[in-house]
Amino acid sequence: MSYLGVIIFSYIIGSIPSGLIIGKCFWQTDLRLHGSHNIGATNAWRTLGKKAGLIIFGLDFCKGVLGVSMAYFMSPDPEPFLLVLGGIMAIVGHSCSLFLLFKGGKGVATGLGVIATLMPQAAICVFILWLLIVVITRYVSLASMVAAVSVPLQAYYWDKPWQYIIFGILAAAFVVYRHRANIDRLMAGTESKIKL
Repeated sequence: MSYLGVIIFSYIIGSIPSGLIIGKCFWQTDLRLHGSHNIGATNAWRTLGKKAGLIIFGLDFCKGVLGVSMAYFMSPDPEPFLLVLGGIMAIVGHSCSLFLLFKGGKGVATGLGVIATLMPQAAICVFILWLLIVVITRYVSLASMVAAVSVPLQAYYWDKPWQYIIFGILAAAFVVYRHRANIDRLMAGTESKIKL
C-alpha cells in the first residue's frame, strides 16, 4: 500500500503545472505559446523575466522535495527504494503531467529538489557545477545535462545507497533524453544563451 500511495501522490504532486499556473495567473501568459514552448523555469526566465523564472524554479524544486517526502507520509521508516520511487514519480509527473495531456517540463528543477532531499551534499555540488557552467557558457541546457550526469558520480562519492546511484543514472539519462533537441542546437551553434 505504501508503494502504491507514493506512486500515485508523488506523480500527482509532480504533475502540478507550476509554470503554466504562475504564467497565466500573474503574467497572463501561456508559456506553451512562447519561446521554447516549455513550462519550466528557463523559458519563464526568458519569456517573463527573472522573477517569474525564480518563482517557477522554486515551485518545481518543491515538487521534487514533496515527491520524496511522500515516502515519509506513507511509511514511518521508509527504505531507500521507496524514497527514490517518490522522487522518480515526481519527475515523471513534471515531465508527463496528468493535467497537460502527459506533456511537461524537462525535470531539472524537480530533479534537483529530489537530490536535495535524498543527498543534500551532492545537491550542493551539483548546483555549483550547474551554476558555473551557466555563468561561463550561458547555456542552461548544457549546464543541466552536465550537472545531471554528475549525480550518480556524486552519489557514489558520498557513499550513498546503491538505489540512489541507480536513480542518478536513470535521472541523468532522462534529462539528457529530454534535451535531445537542445543537443542538436548546441551542435549546430544555434542554441539560445540566457541573459543573467
